[in-house]
This record gives sequence, C-alpha cells and structure tokens, in this order.
Amino acid sequence: MESGRPGSGYVIAGRLVLTSAHVVPEPGHTVRLFRPGEGGTWDGRVVWRGTPGGRDDAALVRVDDPSWAGPRQPIRWGRTVTHRPGTACETWGVADLVQRPGRATDAVQPSGTLNPGDRFAGNRYVMSLAQHPPEPVGEGASPWGGMSGAALFCGDLLAGVIAADPAGRAHAHLEAVPAYVLLHDPGFRAALTDHAPEVGTALEPVEWQHLTEPAAATRLMNSPAALLQARRQIVPFRGRTTLLADLDTWAGEDGFAARLLHGPGGQGKTRLAQHLADTLTAGGWTALWLRADASADKLAELSAAAVPLLVVVDYAETRAAQLLALLEAAAQHSGESAFKMLLLARTAGDWWNDLHAASTAAEDLLDGTGTILLPALEPEPDASRTAAYHQAVDSYAAHLPHVRSWQHHDWPALAARLTVGTPEGLDRPGLDTALTLHMTALADLLDATTDTAPAGTTVEDRLLVHERRYWTTTAAAHHLNPGLAFATLTDALAAAHLLGADTDDQADALLRHVPALADQTTDRIHAVRRWIAALYPAPTPGLPWGMLQPDRLAEYFTGRHLLQNPALAHHLAPTATEAQATRLLTLYTRAAAHPALCHQLAPHLTTLCTDHALTLTGPAIDVATQTEHPGPLADALHHITDNPATSPNHLQALADRLPHTSYNLAPYAAHLTQRLTEYHRTRADHDPAHLPDLAASLNNFSNRLAALGRREEALVAIGEAVEIRRELARAQPDDFRPRLALSLNNLAIRLGELGRQEEALEAIGEAVEIRRELVQGRPDPFRPHFASSLNNLAIWLAALGRREEALEAIGEALEIRRELARDRPDAFRPDLAGHLNNLSNRLGEVGRREEALEAIREAVEVYRELVRDRPDAFRPDLAGSLNNLSSRLADLGRREEALEAIGEAVEIRRELARTRPEAFRPDLAMSLSNLSISLAGLGRREEALAAIREAVAIRRELVQARPEVHQSELEKSLGVLEWLEESIG
Repeated sequence: MESGRPGSGYVIAGRLVLTSAHVVPEPGHTVRLFRPGEGGTWDGRVVWRGTPGGRDDAALVRVDDPSWAGPRQPIRWGRTVTHRPGTACETWGVADLVQRPGRATDAVQPSGTLNPGDRFAGNRYVMSLAQHPPEPVGEGASPWGGMSGAALFCGDLLAGVIAADPAGRAHAHLEAVPAYVLLHDPGFRAALTDHAPEVGTALEPVEWQHLTEPAAATRLMNSPAALLQARRQIVPFRGRTTLLADLDTWAGEDGFAARLLHGPGGQGKTRLAQHLADTLTAGGWTALWLRADASADKLAELSAAAVPLLVVVDYAETRAAQLLALLEAAAQHSGESAFKMLLLARTAGDWWNDLHAASTAAEDLLDGTGTILLPALEPEPDASRTAAYHQAVDSYAAHLPHVRSWQHHDWPALAARLTVGTPEGLDRPGLDTALTLHMTALADLLDATTDTAPAGTTVEDRLLVHERRYWTTTAAAHHLNPGLAFATLTDALAAAHLLGADTDDQADALLRHVPALADQTTDRIHAVRRWIAALYPAPTPGLPWGMLQPDRLAEYFTGRHLLQNPALAHHLAPTATEAQATRLLTLYTRAAAHPALCHQLAPHLTTLCTDHALTLTGPAIDVATQTEHPGPLADALHHITDNPATSPNHLQALADRLPHTSYNLAPYAAHLTQRLTEYHRTRADHDPAHLPDLAASLNNFSNRLAALGRREEALVAIGEAVEIRRELARAQPDDFRPRLALSLNNLAIRLGELGRQEEALEAIGEAVEIRRELVQGRPDPFRPHFASSLNNLAIWLAALGRREEALEAIGEALEIRRELARDRPDAFRPDLAGHLNNLSNRLGEVGRREEALEAIREAVEVYRELVRDRPDAFRPDLAGSLNNLSSRLADLGRREEALEAIGEAVEIRRELARTRPEAFRPDLAMSLSNLSISLAGLGRREEALAAIREAVAIRRELVQARPEVHQSELEKSLGVLEWLEESIG
C-alpha cells in the first residue's frame, strides 16, 4: 500500500481493505494499492480511520478502481476468550527486512503465539515471534517497517491489525490492535455495513473455532433457498419482545444457567437465538454455536472461558453426549463470568427428562432450568401477518441479486407488485409459522419471474422446482449430465441427505449403495460427491458436503423422494453406521410428520425399520424419545417385538435401551416387558436358576402396566414378583432382601391404587421393616428407599384411620428427604415435594390446619419449579398438590384462593386426560368434584352443577370398566349432584 508511508493491508471482502491508521491519510483521501509479486496498482479511498498510534490504530480503504478483482469469500472476525497462553497466530506483510534495492516488493509471513494477558489493560495483542528476531535494517529503524496494517490471524479468524514493533523487545514481538476494539467502534461498524455488509460483525472465539459452527455469509449464495437460512438473517427480526426481555434478564444473572427453547420446525427458534447472540456479543459476550460434529472430549476446553459465554446447541434433542460434556465443562468453570446454555429442540419430551438424570453434573446444573415453548409468530391472518409478508418480500428482493443466475431480474419491480394491498392466501393453514410465511414470500417472488402457474401443491414443492434447476445446471457444469440420468443424481442427493458422511471415503461408500451408481467408476463416484459438495458446501471443514437448507425444505425433499422411491432407503440401511442410522430415522420421521406426506410416508418408515431390525431398532428407540411424532417408529418396534424370529437377546437389548420413563414409548415398553416376562417364565419353568430374571422382569412389567393405568394387571405381576423374591430371600437373604423390599413397596402401591388398604399396609410395613434393617448396616445406598417406604406407610396408616402413627412416619421420612435434597437437590427434590404433600394431608387430618397449609404451599412451590424444567414428568404431581392446596385453603375459609387452586388443577388434569385418558380421567373426575364443591360454596351453583355432571359422566364410564374401584367415588359424586339439583330447584 502506498500513501507516502509504506504499509500492509488485507482485503477483508470484495473491495474493502483493512490496514493501519498511521499509514493512510484522513478519510476521503486517496491511496494506491498493489499486490506483491503482481504488476499494476489500484486507487483506493479511505472510508474510515481510527487514531494513528492510538488504541484504534486501524483504517478501512475502499478500492474504487474498476479493474480491481477482490476475493469472493469474506473474512470472519475472532477474539481470545480465555487466559490460556500460547495461541498460535500468523500474519503477512511487506516488512523492510525482506526488501532489496532494484527488486520487486517482497512479503514475509511471520508466525508465533499470543498470550491474552500481554498488554491486556492496553487493549493490545502481542505476537511473540517463533522465528529468531531480525537485525535492524538501519540506525534506529525497525526491520518490521512496512508491516503496519497487516492482518493478524489465529487459525481462520482475523483477530487483529499489526500496529507496532514495541520498544524494548529486541524486535521479537509485534503489537496488534484487536478486532474486538474495532468492532466496538460505531464508525467502524457503520463503514462495514456501508461497504462490505457480507463481512458481518460477529466475533468468534479463536481458541474454540474447532468447536464453533460459523454463521453463513449473507452474500455469494448459489441458490435462492439459501436465503431462508435463519442465521443469514435476511429478513429483519420482528416480535418476541417479552421473550427477549426475559432471556436478557436470564443472561444477566451471575454464573451458570440453561434454558430450553422448543417448538415445531420453522417456528423461529434459531432466528431468536441468533438475535439474542448478536445482542449479547455487542455487549462483550462471546457466542458459540456448537458444531454438531464437535467431539465431546474437546468440550472440556470451555471451562476456561474468561468472558461471558453463551453456548447455543441446535437440535439439542439429538446431541445428548455433547450436552453432558457441556454440563461437565460448566461444572468446572470458575463462575467468575457468566456461562449460559441455550438449547434449541423441537420437543421437550423424554430426552429432556433423561438428560436431567444422566449425570451428577446434569442433576446439579439443570435444577431450575426453564423450558420455553415458542408460540407462533403471526398467529392471526391480520395486518401484522400482511406486514411480515411484505417485509419478507422486500428483504428477499434486495438479496436475490446476490444469488448466482438470479441477478438479471427487476426484483424491486416484482416486489412492488407483490406488496400492493393485502395478498390473497395469507389465511391458509401454516402461515402463522415464520418459516412458512417466509418460504411463501420467496416462492411468490421466484414464481413471478415466469409466466407459468406455480407448480406443486405446497410451498416446498414450488421452491424445489427452482432448486432442481440449480441442481441441473450444476450437474452439467460438472459434466455429469447427460452421462448420468437426473433421477440417479437425485437419488444420490437424497442419500447424502438421509445418511450423511464424516469423510470422503465414507461418502463414496454411501454413494456406491445408490443402485444406479453401484457399477460406476471411482472417478464418476468422486465426481458425484464433488457435485453434491458444490451444491451444498460443508458447513465446517473436513466434512464431504452440507445439505439443503432450511432443514424443513430438506426434510420435505427427502420425504417426497422416498415416497416416489421407497426402495432407496432399503439399499442404504443395511450398512449404515449407528450415527447414520440415527440420522436416517430422524430425517425420515420428520419428513413423515409433514402434513402433505404423513399418511403416505409413515407406513414406508415402519416397513423400513421392520425389514432392517438389527440395524435400526436401537436407533429407533432413541429417535422415538426425541421426536414429536413417534407413531411410525413405535409401530415398527411392536412388529419387531412380536416377530418370532426376533431373538431374546435382541429383545433384552431393546429393553436395556428403553428410558426409565417415556411418554412416547409407554405402551411399547409394557408390550416389550411382557414379551420378556413370557420368555423368562418359560426358562424358569425348566430351570429355577432363572427365577431372579423372571422376578425382575415381572417387577418391571408391573411398573410399565401401572404407567398405562392398567392397575389390575400391574397388581398380578408385582404379586408374583414378591412371591418369587420372598422364596429367594429365604435362601440368600444378603442378595435378595433388598430386592424383596423393592417389590413389596411396589406391591403396596398397586394395592393402594385399587383401594385394598389393609393389604397395602401389610405389604409396606414389611418393606419398612426390611429397609430399616438395611439402613442400619449400609445407610448411604438404602436411606432414599427407606424414606420412600416410610412415606407410603404414612399414606396407608392414614387411610385406615391411624392418623398419629401416619404423622410420625411421614415426619421421619421428611427428615431424611430434606437432608438428601440439601446434598443432591436435582435427585431428591421431587421426592421431597411428594413427602410435603403427604405431610400436609396428615396434618390436616389431625386438625393442624395452618401447618398443613404451610406444607402444601412448599410442595406446590417445588413442583412449579420442577414443571418449568420437566413439564411432562411433573405436571400430574403439580395438579395433585394444587388439588390438596385447594382443600387446605377451604379448611381455613379462604374460598376464593381455594377456587383458584382447584381451577388450575382441573385445567392441567383435563389436558393430561385428553392425551392419556385411561391414566388421568380418574384424577380429572376427582378434581371436577372438588371444583363443584368449591363453586357451590361461593354461591356459583350453575357452574358447580356443570362441573359435577362432568365428574359423574366420567365416573359412570369408569365404573363400567372397574366397578370395585370407582363405585364408591361415583356414589359420592351422585350425592353432590343430587344436592345441587335440589338446591337449584
């Protein structure tokens, strides 16, 4: 760079050069630029300049010369985020030490390391050179003259601008202005926006760039669909004001915290997370979007974070190993700065419950973690939705000129035609979702360039018409078409999306399983792989290819293709790795849930799993706990379990893979344990050595049946387990008495659920006696179980009118449980809440009403916190405690508060009964009966009558199925109904 003083610079994008302030004149003046080793020079104009010699000693020069050809790919910014020394770095420049008279200007590439603590207070990076320091080139002259303005890189990230050869360091160091200093300058950021908006202003962590998934560039796109990627932020962010304020408050709290943001695909989770990340990084945070392929063992590095850190994990439901490693890193973090995890997922179901119990760190750190169900962005087809559509059309029109092969349309004019008045069709189903609305806006723009009617019945079909043109032209450029049929290439693309690959060799092996490519030469296979990579470059280095974005469009394309060619997946499944099988089922399941595909595609998915059971059933269990729509996978698991050819070892492997509790797989879990129980019974009939296996299977079977509300069958199973374990305990007490106590505890619960209180008390009494002895010998492993049995003992003592004994038992249990919850709150707070609920009931029965109210309030408070973290697991318990809170308030004459509590309980139980009627309708009937009494007490008798009529209707149906269980409750409700009808007249 020539401006009267020698200097270096770096082209950060297109026509914009980053250099040093002290080698260029004031803004508006001209400089001349050249490239070492090349002929010619170009004129440039200074568009921003910091303070020469100051903390912001940097400048930006725009090259206006029409003959200039700059690089296509913009740079990414970086900063150090730990105190870890020895970060590798390098730079390029035209230093005086390599210049020779009469020769062309030459360059030097020094490398070295930087320690974040060097010149920390002065906001400088100090590069310690790896090479031997050079000698001065003249009296008082620095050998590094001319290096000012050179870019300092740490890996792939531009971290600073070389500014000085500091005195007193014998030319062995170079100082640089950090990029974070420049990006905090409003003038610098404005110049970037004006002259190179594709560069962006995000600062990535240099120490963790191997863990970070970089944001997509906003320019230089190959297909229109790329505009839909949420992290490109093509359409301005809108709405979510309250939620953003809540997340900002959450981020502002000290130390570690996590949040789970969940909702259907396309709801706007990624866009919201990116907006939050941008807001926080502007305030000095670093945001790390965790790469899907980042190895879990590398995540321990995050514990060294020295600046506020936000880790965003997309598709968190599929990344359990990474989440556990992240939590371990957070547990090792000093806590001197904020460490936040924002998890994005489509559902907060079984996987979320399992994560809490997966490790000690997870139990400790996820205590109190909130879950946020993201609502639709534009719920009503009103002026707001119209404005959002217009905004999307204008935004895409502004960026389509930067998409290859789409530059030559009059996009402003086309956009103007689409944004006049209120467009038709904005009231169609699905347009409340942000992505669907944006896809519609983009499809309308693209379709407006042709005279033909939009093809396809869905907006995805319309977009894929234009995407296929891109595939065809790129295939021709790679000399693949017409040598390979387009159908073959589409098969290859679908295979790449379905299974993915970690290496080029794995990608080539995958492509060879596409039938039409099986006999192709290695060169042709490589050419197909390169074609896919050209269509969708890998998001991170090392991977063979990326995939069509956004994900929902990729899911629809793959699903539509599998509907036309279901055999493709059957060719790919047999040799899939575990990771590939999981990806295959995840993508297939999501595609099968699309409204336009579900009824046709779901049977194909089920058949695929049953035909390739050895490869797919294990991953099917995992995916079924992570998805919103597990039906096809559950159907396949049932078929496989019922297949006589499925080995017992395979069935046991499936049982071992099942989560302890699962809403999605509850019916299947009962079915599978029944099959295993039958198998173990057959073996035990021939050899008593297998009786322990049969008892364990019966115990599990009973629990699985009870989860489905099949209480009579559950009682039969646990009764048999008790008898077997009682015999085993007589012969081997040390081995089998703990297991006998476990089964006796479960037997008492099953008996109590069926109203057989005397027998339940006998069973739980025996369990307490055994566990009390076990605790005396080994307190640590047996105290939690002992507390549980004491709690149950209190329930059945109270049921039989032995109230003082019940109060004594629950008091002892609560004392143990409080101590356990203090040490391990995540593990034992749910049990603490249950014991508090029990204590409240016992206190109320002996007339200690104020104490009873205090206990149930504490229980409700604990359950509310648990529900925020794990709603599926704890909403039934919260409803039960609210029901009891209402009773305690009513006992004290606080009727309005009592009505509010029972109303909330009814609302929760009504929703639970809608999805699982057999398990939750009895509880709903009980709360409706209590609601009726509460309403009547306040004189609202018409409403009370409606509530009790609903309770009676439910209990009549229940009595038909199990009269011995529900008849007495029906009679109580009928009594309330008769009284209300008479009082109303």
